[in-house]
Order: sequence, then structure tokens, then C-alpha cells
Amino acid sequence: MKVDTGLPLDLAQVPAAARRAEALGYDGGFTPETGHDPFLPHALAAEHTERLTLGTAVAIAFPRSPMATAQIAWDLQKLSKGRFVVGLGTQVKGHIVRRYGMSWNPPGPWLREYIMMMRAIWDSWQNGTRPSFEGQFYRYTLMTPFFSPGPIDFPQPKVHISAINPYNCRLVGELCDGIKLHGFNTPTYLKEVILPNIAAGAKKAGRDPKDIEICGLGFIITGKNEEEVEKAKQPARQQISFYASTRTYKPVLDIEGWGDLNQELFGMSVEGKWPEMASRITDDMLEQFAVIGTHDEIVKKIKEKCASVIDRVNFSLPTRTPDDEERLKAMMKELQAA
Repeated sequence: MKVDTGLPLDLAQVPAAARRAEALGYDGGFTPETGHDPFLPHALAAEHTERLTLGTAVAIAFPRSPMATAQIAWDLQKLSKGRFVVGLGTQVKGHIVRRYGMSWNPPGPWLREYIMMMRAIWDSWQNGTRPSFEGQFYRYTLMTPFFSPGPIDFPQPKVHISAINPYNCRLVGELCDGIKLHGFNTPTYLKEVILPNIAAGAKKAGRDPKDIEICGLGFIITGKNEEEVEKAKQPARQQISFYASTRTYKPVLDIEGWGDLNQELFGMSVEGKWPEMASRITDDMLEQFAVIGTHDEIVKKIKEKCASVIDRVNFSLPTRTPDDEERLKAMMKELQAA
């Protein structure tokens, strides 16, 4: 198993954080797209590391054209000497339309063409292939020497996507190198929806599902003792309640028999009752969405929940002392040996 960590989005902090992550023994460092650009930190991280896999987890695809994403990924792949992963997500309609100011299309087919066009762009740069991609949403039929960065000495960047619904899970199996599992996910949903659809997409493309990286584990709630664990549960409940209020994610609740909660939490979110929403996440729900245990228990519990399914997990602990660092290193080595 590979063990990853997050890298800061504050560019001034990236070099030291990336060097430290590599020194601690992490396999990868990833960035989300929240308040800052998720790609920029990796230009610095690539310069200050030698073996760490780097990537976005995830960048929002649709506000950028496939050409814009292909270009920055190509440059980062070259700078990192083949260590960059393009992690993409679709976001929900409200954010694409109202926050990014974009029009909306069916997200699954839209993302499928996005990936296909990126790969066509990389192929033309690497191999001089004539641009000839024409789809419903994107068209790539022009590339001149002036605008081509030319070939690099490394493979195309890997492409991972965040996927929950069956279409996008099949898209993972058909076209992608990996899936970034959403934190709002349960073992039942993973087993009954995500993995079978990845396998179906892989079969359609003549691929082996084992070649596709399964990345992520949901929430990890841990602390030095039971008191710290209990304290850490509240922020997790709050985040889970936010996801559970999003109608796009209702199928995850449905499969567990909790579908009515979605409408209740959505109504509370409209009324701005964000703090009260966390109380609707019961202990039973928390157990399904999270791995919970003290530092002495958590590695064993992560390994049990992964059950030979998860290839990469994001795991970190506060490290305020040298002893804390040694504990984290030992825990990571145990996970990496799983």
C-alpha cells in the first residue's frame, strides 16, 4: 500500500513541506482545489523532491479547457521526471454554474471527452500525431510547431478521477489510471457500486481492473487516547453532514437505508443550520464513513478496512516532537507493508 499526505497550498510553505514529506517516508503528496490553484504547488514540490509522487486530488476539470490542463500537466510531468498525476473532479452543477460562471453539461460524457482530448493532445506533442479529436463538447484539430512544447522523456501523466456515480466509475475502468475515492463513501457502496462498475468499464476496454489504482479510504479519526478520538469525531460529523446534504450523493445514503436523511439535511442547509446538522450523523453512520481508533489501534483498523482493495491511503498525524515523527514513520512502514 502507498501512503500519501497533503501538501500545503500556500506556495511559501511548499518546499519545506515537500522535503519533509519525502524524508518521513511518504509515497505521495497531493493538493486539493479549494481556495488556491492546485497545480502551482507541484512546480515547487517537483524541484525540491526526488521520488515523491505528486498530483492534484482533485483539480476541477470543467473551468479549464482540456488544452490548459494538458499543458500544465505536461510541464509538471517533465519537471518532476515522470512523477505527476492529474487528478480531476467534476464538481456539482451549482458550483460550476454559480461559482465558476460556466454552463453545465451532462458531467459524465463531458468528463469522458475531456480525458480523451487531453490524451490526444499529449499524443500529438509526443509522437507528432495529427490532431483529429472531434466530440460533442470538445474539438482538437489544430496544433502548430509554435504552440507545441514537443516530446518529453517520460510517459504521459497518469489520469485519476474522483467518481461516485456508476457512469464515472465505469469511466475509471475504461480510460483512467486510478480513482480518487470520495471521502463520502462506505464499504457497502464501494463493494456494490464502485468496484463492479470499474470492472465493467475495464472489461469494455479490454483492461485488467487490477491495473487501476484505488486511492482513498474515507475519514480517519484518531488520537493518542480515547479522549482525543472523541474530540476528533465532531469535525468529521460536521463534514459528513455537509456531504450528506448534497443531493448528488444521496445514492450513498440510499444503499445504507439512510436516504431520508438527505432531504432533511438539505433543508437544514438551506436554512443555514450548519452547526446543527452534525448531530444527525449517528455513531453507526460514523463507523461506516470513517476508520476510528487510537494511535495504537488505527493502523490495524485501516488494514482491516482496506482488505486488499485500497492501493493508496492518505494518512497523517501531528508531529510535534521527534518521538511523534518516529511513531508516524513506524505506522507508515506498517501500512506500506500491507
